[in-house]
Amino acid sequence: MEKFSVTILGCGSATPSPKHYTSSQVVEMRGKLFMIDCGEGTQIQLRRSRVAFARINHIFISHLHGDHCFGLLGMISSFALLGRTSPLYIHAPQELWTILEPELAFYCKDIEFNVEFQGFAPSAVSVIYEDRSLTVSTIPLKHRVPCAGFLFREKPTADHLDRAAADFYGVPQWDYARIKNGGDFTTSDGTVIPHDRLTKPAGTVRSYAYCCDTAFNPSMFQQISGVSAIYHDCTYRQDDADRAEKHFHSTTADAARSALETGAGKLILGHFSARYTDENMLLEEACSIFPATVLAKENLTVDI
Repeated sequence: MEKFSVTILGCGSATPSPKHYTSSQVVEMRGKLFMIDCGEGTQIQLRRSRVAFARINHIFISHLHGDHCFGLLGMISSFALLGRTSPLYIHAPQELWTILEPELAFYCKDIEFNVEFQGFAPSAVSVIYEDRSLTVSTIPLKHRVPCAGFLFREKPTADHLDRAAADFYGVPQWDYARIKNGGDFTTSDGTVIPHDRLTKPAGTVRSYAYCCDTAFNPSMFQQISGVSAIYHDCTYRQDDADRAEKHFHSTTADAARSALETGAGKLILGHFSARYTDENMLLEEACSIFPATVLAKENLTVDI
């Protein structure tokens, strides 16, 4: 099975602290790296996580709060200093370009690669990236400003050929692709060998949902139903639900209910308030509702 993982670079909220950096992470899918959000300190965390700068070609920005995008300009500048020549694609709410364009013109006017900006509407579900193996869609979230999450979904692959069965029935090599994609095989005497006798099922399609920052948001449940893993805003413990409601963030119970009601395989808690010195109490509260829960932390890699 091809690699599909997420590496946490920062999982704190609002401002950097001695314990946590602000929001950023890298999704790896079949050898490609995709960055989600780019708070301050992202470059340092990339080096600590031993993530190769040059392999990041797409950066997805969820919204225009500084703890999710203040590291972007510095990152682009560093790409230039490191000799980058390949295009860098920025997927973000359209409003970001009005800020980023003059900054690039002032600080990065001599860079030798193109910054390709691709704006999206955070309030709408749309596919904003697609290749042969993956789609990335926006997830409209519930926050103080227009904000989107991102759904990374693996595309189904063809079934695996059972070579022993293929050899037994005399399937020629040039016919393998057709059979893997659903075809039957007819032997020289006219016997039809069904597809499922010649193949083994492909692996389960995997998916990852990034849902930060957001208040409890049942409107997204149908879109991310059955997701393999979900990273969910967990800024506050349940006793501070009034704060969560005021600032349009989520509590431990909100995150756990979201994972439970979407049938997620795994919940990753993140975007922690600096008011808590012991985040294990957040984990305990969430696990009481959804046991398959882990705490995000810097440089943690989670397999999807």
